[in-house]
Amino acid sequence: MAETWSHADYTVGWICALAKELVAAKVMLDKTHPPLSQLPNDPNSYTFGSIGEHNIVIACLPETGTINAATSATWMASSFSNIRVTLMVGIGGGIPPKVNIGDIVVSMPVDKYPGVVQYDFGKAETTGFRRTGALNKPRPALLAAIRNLQANHDISGFDLQRYLGEVKERNPKLKPEYLYPPTEPEMPPRQDEKIAPPPSFLLYIWKALCSIFYFLVGQWAFPPLHSESKNNRSAAGTALVLSSADGTIQRQHRVKSEVRYGLIASGDQVIKDAKFRDEVDRSLDYQVLCVEMEASGLMDNFGPLVIRGICDLANAEKHKAWQEYAAVIAAAYTKDLLMSLKSVEVQKEIPIRDILHQQGQSSTVVPLAS
Repeated sequence: MAETWSHADYTVGWICALAKELVAAKVMLDKTHPPLSQLPNDPNSYTFGSIGEHNIVIACLPETGTINAATSATWMASSFSNIRVTLMVGIGGGIPPKVNIGDIVVSMPVDKYPGVVQYDFGKAETTGFRRTGALNKPRPALLAAIRNLQANHDISGFDLQRYLGEVKERNPKLKPEYLYPPTEPEMPPRQDEKIAPPPSFLLYIWKALCSIFYFLVGQWAFPPLHSESKNNRSAAGTALVLSSADGTIQRQHRVKSEVRYGLIASGDQVIKDAKFRDEVDRSLDYQVLCVEMEASGLMDNFGPLVIRGICDLANAEKHKAWQEYAAVIAAAYTKDLLMSLKSVEVQKEIPIRDILHQQGQSSTVVPLAS
């Protein structure tokens, strides 16, 4: 007999902003559930499924931005009375050199900051601009699961390749962009990156003589000719930057993804200027790891956890080549987290719809009967 599901069965809300982020979320589901009816005016399109012990409803925003995120999350809470934790999962821009392309950033409280701050919302006062837009800390159940997951990763590491392998096995026709990082053999240098000049003819002669000496005398008497210099690494650390005789820039992207925990800056504009990016970081005491466009719209009462795969460095070199892969690794971390999150702990959290009702922030619609 086929399993049947009701609106009250779903306790985890997963929100994403782009179609490629929705693809990443779908391929991480252990099981996909059939669709359910929804409120007549609810503009969201939902996907239903489960990961481990949790039944999950996924909503993809109609458009990016903080207002759309707030609207979609409120409708989700109205339609699903038992959602107790929310996750905002997708891609974002990293702040070098703290974060590299291909890393994962998870919002966590840092010093006086709660985890996510809206950098473009506040009040102009005599002492200057005071920010007032910030999300509350993630729900206690999520924070406890993160601590447990951090301990597991310290012991055994984050087995990203296992999740990617499972995705590939279950979805053999999935586009390779979601499973493998781009190679991009030739890219222009970043605006904040200094490139070494091409070697001169005399340098070639010197290297040839050194090679002969190295061969005759032995390795102990002479350092390796091709040792990696710190000056040859990009500011973000995402790639080894090589300069050939004709000035062509080549990069060998690394595959390893690091998980970083800290502050995410959210706003309503795409950041693709290194100076502006660094100014946002400076204004938040150099605590920012990632910038993005939706999370601050989820309001204090949702207490969401924001998880971002880093697809660019929020500068003039911003491009889309890493977006699919970044979306999948963020979703893979989310699945790893949900596998560490106990359903009994989720049930201890107050349903988000009840919190919104108490604060008078819910819509006036009547939820569907379950």
